[in-house]
Amino acid sequence: MRQLDAASAGYANYAMTPPPTAAPTAADAERLAARVVELERERKHLLAVIEILKEVSTSLHFIDILQAIARKLGEAFGLDRCSIFLAERGGASVRLVASYEDPTIRNYMVDLERYPELKRAMQTGETVFIPDATSDPSLKHVKGELLNRRVKSITVVPITWRGVAIGAIFLRTFRDGPTFSDEDVRFVQVVAALTAQALRNAHRYERLAQRQQETGETMRRMELERVALLSFLRRLLGAFGEREGAWAEGLLPRASAEELDRLVGVAMAVIQEEAKGR
Repeated sequence: MRQLDAASAGYANYAMTPPPTAAPTAADAERLAARVVELERERKHLLAVIEILKEVSTSLHFIDILQAIARKLGEAFGLDRCSIFLAERGGASVRLVASYEDPTIRNYMVDLERYPELKRAMQTGETVFIPDATSDPSLKHVKGELLNRRVKSITVVPITWRGVAIGAIFLRTFRDGPTFSDEDVRFVQVVAALTAQALRNAHRYERLAQRQQETGETMRRMELERVALLSFLRRLLGAFGEREGAWAEGLLPRASAEELDRLVGVAMAVIQEEAKGR
């Protein structure tokens, strides 16, 4: 019986003993390293979004907004080129309005036939991703330039508003630079959506400022018309009085003169109240 109890206790101790932990393998280390890289990329994306939102909130002029976005994207990814294009009315052509590599470029007309990837993104409203630009058949006419600049990939993300492409973000990476991943493409798509909203807000602000300016000009024109009318009436009455001689107000009864003064006072009071806009 004691032997049986001892055997049971030994079995219980064995069952409670945790199994030996397997040593981490090379595959585990690779997965951990990949996860660290992924988290670092997400951190950079979040920081870039915060900085872009901060830049957007400090300005309502669309050119300054777009230049800030191009600069932040270029710095975040170490790009060879990051440009932002806006479509002309009708969508037949586009203008380069912001550039990471040359901030002085602000309003440059671009021939879409030279940029088939940009044309495709603008026409379809879909993101165009070319992982190896030098081997893409649609870019063979600029293959030499791409080789000289050591270009690796090209990504064009349309800026859409209400389902219509109003512009595009153009990104080009170096051949020996970091790979542009699917997560990076999705991040740029988020930035494109923020850009569309920022452009909308800037457009509303500029329209409001224009309306206020037009209202001010209208009020000034109306004031000038009032002054001109009063000047005309004063001079007309003065000329009439000089031609006809004395106004002969002394011929009026005293009561009539007082009534005229009262009516003039009432009229001036009404005019002053109307001027207050009540």
